[in-house]
Amino acid sequence: MANPVPSKGWTKNISSIASRVYFLLILFQIPLFRVPCRSGMCTTPIHVTSSQLISSEIFPVPVIKALLYPGAVVNGLASNTTIPKWENVLDIYNLTNIKEASAVTDLQRLEVLAGSYFSVAGAFVGILKPGRMSMFGSLLLTWGLVKEGMLGKPANTDPTRSVYVYPTLVIALVCAFSSIKYDLKKATRPAPARPIAKPLMSSSKSKLK
Repeated sequence: MANPVPSKGWTKNISSIASRVYFLLILFQIPLFRVPCRSGMCTTPIHVTSSQLISSEIFPVPVIKALLYPGAVVNGLASNTTIPKWENVLDIYNLTNIKEASAVTDLQRLEVLAGSYFSVAGAFVGILKPGRMSMFGSLLLTWGLVKEGMLGKPANTDPTRSVYVYPTLVIALVCAFSSIKYDLKKATRPAPARPIAKPLMSSSKSKLK
């Protein structure tokens, strides 16, 4: 009779596969949402993060271009079957004059900004060691979009700059939750039985007398 597959084995495989799928969604910049940002309209967490990093000058521009280039290649091949040039990456995402743009747009959407940061960081960290950073970033990002889309905070009267959520965000949420490792064997393990107190030898002898 074949031995059953341990629960820890298949849960580890699921978390690894989910982490890789989530990483590809983030790295190749599959549109997850549409929200106003400093560079115009952002559709991916990397776009939101890059616009903030360039304006704050936290990382060198080549590092940010390296973060954007894989998605730019995928989008270029999908739209007009051409590979964009390295020098034109910032122009494609309207990040050339991002330092002169107003920061009010990002400050009004702190949940989207923070969620994008955690989503991008969690995608890269999850390749090495799956954790909860991707889940936290996706939940924070989703709450920011829901708060603006349903509750109208902040108010937006321009339909061309309205918030929109793509179905791919649901896939990202599922992958973020599935990337967390669960030990079902440990979770379903019964509580250890309490030891039964035995009477002392002296007390048993005193009863016999």
